Amino acid sequence: MEVSQGHKHKHLEFTCVSISQPSSLLSPESSLRSGPFIARFSSDSNCPQLRFHHATAVDSDVASVDLQSAQLFKMGPMESMCVCDGTNEKSYSRAIAIGFRTEEESNAFHSAFDNRKSKVTGAEAVTLNDFEGQKQPSLSDFAVDFMKGARLENGLVSAAKSKFDDKIEAASAKMYFHYYGQLLHQQNMLQDYVRTGTYYAAVIENRLDFHGCVVVDVGAGSGILSLFAAQAGARHVYAVEASEMAEYARGLIAGNPSLGQRITVVKGKIEEIELPEKADILISEPMGTLLVNERMLETYVIARDRFLVPNGKMFPTVGRIHMAPFSDEFLYVEIANKALFWQQQNYYGVDLTPLHGSAFQGYFSQPVVDAFDPRLLVSPPIFHTLDFTRIKEEELYEVDIPLNFIASVGTRVHGLACWFDVLFNGSSVQRWLTTAPGAPTTHWYQLRCVLSQPIYVMAGQEIDGRLRMVAHNAQSYTLYLTLSAKMWGAGAEQGGVLQSSSCKLDLKEPYYRMSQPQAYVWAQDQQPHQQLNSQETPLQSQDVAGPGLNLPSESPGHQSNQ
Repeated sequence: MEVSQGHKHKHLEFTCVSISQPSSLLSPESSLRSGPFIARFSSDSNCPQLRFHHATAVDSDVASVDLQSAQLFKMGPMESMCVCDGTNEKSYSRAIAIGFRTEEESNAFHSAFDNRKSKVTGAEAVTLNDFEGQKQPSLSDFAVDFMKGARLENGLVSAAKSKFDDKIEAASAKMYFHYYGQLLHQQNMLQDYVRTGTYYAAVIENRLDFHGCVVVDVGAGSGILSLFAAQAGARHVYAVEASEMAEYARGLIAGNPSLGQRITVVKGKIEEIELPEKADILISEPMGTLLVNERMLETYVIARDRFLVPNGKMFPTVGRIHMAPFSDEFLYVEIANKALFWQQQNYYGVDLTPLHGSAFQGYFSQPVVDAFDPRLLVSPPIFHTLDFTRIKEEELYEVDIPLNFIASVGTRVHGLACWFDVLFNGSSVQRWLTTAPGAPTTHWYQLRCVLSQPIYVMAGQEIDGRLRMVAHNAQSYTLYLTLSAKMWGAGAEQGGVLQSSSCKLDLKEPYYRMSQPQAYVWAQDQQPHQQLNSQETPLQSQDVAGPGLNLPSESPGHQSNQ
């Protein structure tokens, strides 16, 4: 131990063999120098501090910590860890690993730290005596706890986990990024010409929005949307991709040098990466089955909050989930028949019937993904709006949609049919991308929630209910659907429900039924559908009005916004 001359009561100095960092506390230049270092207790500025500088550069501190918030941990005979709070409420705790020449010097340093600390706060640091009768922690033990964000007895080391890691289970994320890191799946999306062509048209037709602007491509995948933005004249594009597809994107972009010189691929999660500038426009393809599956809409909203300038544009801008009751006897029988296997009473001498009920409900817990004939719809659709420019991330954790329809025909209702569309609200052209039944099929198809107990309705009868979608940590949603046939005719104004049916479905585990709508041969109990005038659910291709939608029939009273 050495006491600095002329400052006997203000400075106390110790020689350290090494100091290292589990964080970015030290400057890059100093962290590369070899020891020895000097640890100095200072109180010159009425703010007691522990400062570190290289022995050959006395006037240049490489690190400093505030003694008032610092905690000192004895990790071994000659190893210690000093941890202090971040400089503000949003920063992580900081730490310095300190190595001493001898155990004697280490003990002297801890004693000096205790004395200085007690004068400031009256608190004492952790020493070997605090672990008497317990296993003393090793440096490696502390490192593990530090990385996990463990709460220590006398302090908190902030975790490095992102918001994404907190809400998504690791196994799901691993599979998700592995899936989108493969070219064959990117090809499947690129070959969806409705999807890719609509994005291209939305960007190029609104080149005035992109020209000279900074663009962030959220979940860039192969980088195709980044290349579209560059074609439209973007000043610079940051293509952010967390999967291994980022490397393929770099290759594709490098192969188009006239555009690639204005594109930077950033590998990482939107929740974790940093960018050198704000974006004028966000572009992304965050839609999953039923719009919300895979929970990438939340990432899109986080990107808005982190990187988009005020009043910046988002492509897409708005999403809508469309819903209508449907009747499809063939689909219902097909699903119900899957459980017939479990009605065998002598399967190799085993009675399977005890599991028939569970199997029956299990098959009806799978949403059906296919392309269906729009004539199966029992009433005009309603829609629920998600405005990506305004919605909060937390509002996507649970989406609650009230349902109300008027049956156009008398039939048996087997469930709720759903699809979505998104709007690219450009300054020049408003372009819609739709997945509606009857419109050109996309890789999203449509989705149907099938009731295990259908309900009967008559023409003009009111159908109400609720669709509640609750997010879970496997990057999807649990769906809770209830449909009820209300009283009709004389006395209907008094209300009341004649029949009701509910189901619970897992959007993560759909039944992929077919790739194209099939020719339907109407069964006798489906013949009333022929009475449904096709003009009641027209499927048009006008972009501004919203393709595949009959907006006049989707009255404001039947839409809900979020």
